Amino acid sequence: MVKKACLLLVLALIFGSCVTVPPPAPNLYIEPLPQSLTTDMTLDERIQIEEAWDYVRQGNTYKAEKALARLGTSSAVYYVGLAYIYLIQEDLQAAEENFGLALGEYPSLALAHLGLAQVYQKGGQQDRAFNELREVLKNDPQNAWAKEQFEALKGEKTRRATSEAKAALAGGETEKAKEAYLRALHFSPESSEIHLALAEIYKKENNLSSTLVHLKAAAASRPPDPAILERYAATLAEAKQYERSLGVYEELLELDKNNKKAKDQIENLKNRLGIYELPSRYNEIPLQEAVTREDVAALLGVRLKDFFPEPAPQPPIIIDVSASWASKFILKITSLNLMEVYSNHSFQPKKTMTRAELAETVFRIITYLKQRGHRFIHQIPPERIQILDVSPDHFYYQPISQVLSYQIMELYPDRTFKPDQSVSGPEALKTIDVLLALTR
Repeated sequence: MVKKACLLLVLALIFGSCVTVPPPAPNLYIEPLPQSLTTDMTLDERIQIEEAWDYVRQGNTYKAEKALARLGTSSAVYYVGLAYIYLIQEDLQAAEENFGLALGEYPSLALAHLGLAQVYQKGGQQDRAFNELREVLKNDPQNAWAKEQFEALKGEKTRRATSEAKAALAGGETEKAKEAYLRALHFSPESSEIHLALAEIYKKENNLSSTLVHLKAAAASRPPDPAILERYAATLAEAKQYERSLGVYEELLELDKNNKKAKDQIENLKNRLGIYELPSRYNEIPLQEAVTREDVAALLGVRLKDFFPEPAPQPPIIIDVSASWASKFILKITSLNLMEVYSNHSFQPKKTMTRAELAETVFRIITYLKQRGHRFIHQIPPERIQILDVSPDHFYYQPISQVLSYQIMELYPDRTFKPDQSVSGPEALKTIDVLLALTR
């Protein structure tokens, strides 16, 4: 009995040694079937399709073809399986055609994109291989094989194109350098170094729009680079894109609170744009029973800023506004001669504004705007206006009669103007808004 058992074991070993185990597919990467392809299949269908795919992965082209033929062209793996068979057999053209047929049915099928990448790698078409690997990583960023191949190709192609660009630039071939840098960006679109190199080329050509495109891309790097942000902000200002420049300088200041250059540029841009950090005192003006000269200067500086030139003319010498919360506005308004500076070089910012003084200020603004092409139409002829408490020889008669004729200010019901009466916050605001409406 023991002898018989030993004989059977020997025979089994002899015959077993004659069984051919299919070798793995040579020099190819073939992934297992994704679960998404077999989820809706019956158990029998799943067994058949997995058997066919196992033959493909083993490189057993004879059995793989037989199994795929049984599945038929309607099977999700038919064309992609056939393509891998051709790839194993080094028939790259047939493999490419069948991978294309598979993608026609399943455009995001990683198996097909991975196969095409290998077709192109074997055919020396590295750019096309790169594109296929990128398609895989769009849907599966953690695909280890695709990621490794992608990064290797990316590094090689980027280095080669960048070296070519630098050599061309050194030889004075600017167009060739741009072409090579742009090719490098195809492989490494996030490269700040390449974007900065292109920005430098376009800047020398005075092509600010293209310069800004690449500086913007370089500035988007993370973590943000203060030097790049500063360069981007300065170029935006040069291109007269002041609001965007201001935003980038503010971002730069967030990174470096002590950046004096950024602070100075922010201040300059805000002045240019007419953007002011308004003190809380400004918001209190409409609530005042009697406004001051500094209040009115601030209202004019803010509400009529669009009509004033940049940069402003040199302001006159004023000795008493350095401590005023509205000093910036006072200097702007007096530089345009829209409010009076007294002969002793004082402005008297805390002095209460009278209705007569407000009328004179409004009349100065009308005169200023007329000289710059704005039109104002009298609603009432000035000579027909009768004011019971302002005679024609009154110091402020002309400005008062003019603003009344434009109906920017009004008489009281008793036909008086009350020139010495103080101006309230609501009245000052209303008068300036009426003037602004007529100007627009």
